[in-house]
Amino acid sequence: MNLFKLPFLLKLALIIISIIGIGYLIKLGQSILAPFFLAFLMAMLFLPIANFLEKKLRFPRSISTIISVMMMLIILTGMIFFFGSQISSFSRDVPHLTKQFNLVFHNLQTWVSHTFNVKIDEQLDYLDQGLSKLLSSSGVILGFTFGIFSSSLGFLAFFILFFIFILNYRRILNNFIVNVFNEKHKASVQEVVSEVRIMTKRYIIGLCLQVIIVSVLTTIVLTILGVKYAILLGVLTGLLNVIPYIGICISLLISCFIAFATGTVSTCVYVAIGYIIVHVIDGNIVLPFVVGSKVKINALFSFIGILLGEHLWGISGMFLCIPAIAIIKIIFERVDGLKPWGKLLGEDEKPNKKKKSYKISKNITLKEMD
Repeated sequence: MNLFKLPFLLKLALIIISIIGIGYLIKLGQSILAPFFLAFLMAMLFLPIANFLEKKLRFPRSISTIISVMMMLIILTGMIFFFGSQISSFSRDVPHLTKQFNLVFHNLQTWVSHTFNVKIDEQLDYLDQGLSKLLSSSGVILGFTFGIFSSSLGFLAFFILFFIFILNYRRILNNFIVNVFNEKHKASVQEVVSEVRIMTKRYIIGLCLQVIIVSVLTTIVLTILGVKYAILLGVLTGLLNVIPYIGICISLLISCFIAFATGTVSTCVYVAIGYIIVHVIDGNIVLPFVVGSKVKINALFSFIGILLGEHLWGISGMFLCIPAIAIIKIIFERVDGLKPWGKLLGEDEKPNKKKKSYKISKNITLKEMD
């Protein structure tokens, strides 16, 4: 049965049903697929290290895998220790932040009272009702917190196991992908797999460099402005920047709140201006140079991907959706029938400035052929 000879409406129906079925399976397998995909991305990041240990130092594959896992765990432990120490330091200033927040809240209450003729006592009654409802559901909150903690431990355990398996059995996985296709397509499939692997590795490395650069730039800006916890806010901004547009807005709000609670209103304005400058540098210099324009995704599908990722996998889906779309774009651009879809996911191509010279060279070529 040739799918290309089917009527358009039938093909469209099959595509929609396939997309719905794949989306349902992705949602259903969240607990397995999310750590597997993250482990795949980290395996692509540590693949050069594993190849160096095996080819240059002549280590067995199992030893190189163990060393890679130990390096990843050291980095992960360092990040946990860093955030733990920063949050511990931040918790010591909570009373001051609470005092500053109460002062701002009192001024806001006064403004609401004068503007909307709502008495402060009535405002406090509304808040007390909401607070009582929140406290009455403390059991639900504790259960939700315990659920997040237990699911995080399960996610971490699956992630480490998948990371080990992918690095250790990467040759078997590669051979399976190649051999599952017809014999006449093996050469082209092997080429596509190799290109996707190389481009994915470069993209993940570029994404990590982007996180580091944005973290450093944001930390410098906040340090110059005298904002407390500049390093913590800078690293948080770099990590949240993986989520396009939404991440930088969330980190901006957090930084402005900290700057206002520990400084003045003018400091908040300067922080917002500094974040805008960092975002402009990231979007126009860092992202094209470090990550590369070949896997750059346009804003429309980045936003759609974030919404779908959050709906399917929650917060982890928001972080993983952009690398997933980038990998899909890489695959689409290397399959003849899917190239238009790959271009749809990418940025708008700039017009060719050498169009006139191209016409001249084309005419010359036609004359030579005549």
